[in-house]
Amino acid sequence: MTSAAELRSGKTHRDENFPVASFIIHPRHRALILSFYDFVRTADDIADHPTLAPAEKLAYLDVLDAELSGQGDTQAEAVNLRRALAERGMPPRHALDVLIAFRMDVTKLRYETWDEVMHYCRYSAMPVGRFVLDVHGESTSTWAASDAICAGLQINNHLQDCAKDFKDLNRVYLPRDALAASGASVEMLAEAAAPAPLLKCLHALAGRTETLLNDGRSLVAEVRDFRLGLEVSIIQAFAARIVRMLKVRDPLSERVHLGPFEMLGVSLGAASSETVRRATGRRAMPDRSPAHDA
Repeated sequence: MTSAAELRSGKTHRDENFPVASFIIHPRHRALILSFYDFVRTADDIADHPTLAPAEKLAYLDVLDAELSGQGDTQAEAVNLRRALAERGMPPRHALDVLIAFRMDVTKLRYETWDEVMHYCRYSAMPVGRFVLDVHGESTSTWAASDAICAGLQINNHLQDCAKDFKDLNRVYLPRDALAASGASVEMLAEAAAPAPLLKCLHALAGRTETLLNDGRSLVAEVRDFRLGLEVSIIQAFAARIVRMLKVRDPLSERVHLGPFEMLGVSLGAASSETVRRATGRRAMPDRSPAHDA
């Protein structure tokens, strides 16, 4: 079996829509978080690999699962994460949960309802936030808000990449009932620009995603660790900015990602605001900058 590392897409933590173990995170936590990211990125790239057959993808994911659990030492990402977790006395539960989502990516190409998409997010996104919180020793009471933020980030990504996922992988995360309610069809994702019914559906889903993100807004105030609080504030600001773009733009034909300078500006603004909030004890305030500034 080819090493899973050789199947990587080349994407790194620096290519994500949000910070992953940025310099803000304390150095004692960064290596473990990056080991987790490398494991998850490898598994994700296997699930999305353009030439592997579904059975081969599942076989690789099974090997990663087994080696993370201590059964073998052939896959570097699994072994490195297993050892890093052992050093901290942490179980592999969150990484194993994420593997469930990647198996779904291989075997499930359509979603019928919003609830089905949220079930996917339960395994694809929520374990990531829970893991980072656990690494920092935060209370499990923070999980509810984190789950909402992570699900919102995931669905933002689904909406941003909806055309690419359909064209490259024949995978559609847009719920069929939402498409039907707008008079849209999956085939419209192949168009150069979204027809009106599809655009209506995409904007409606962005609105639901914004509600999710608002449900998780309390997370930044619930987190005790100062550095993690800054990181969370930046992630929330990125997510809020992106969802506002998705509410008014066409992801098939318009830019719905933040550029490097926009990311820098949002990061500085969010971190500064959170620093002041923590210093003064004020409540966290929503980011209400207009979408056209994104």
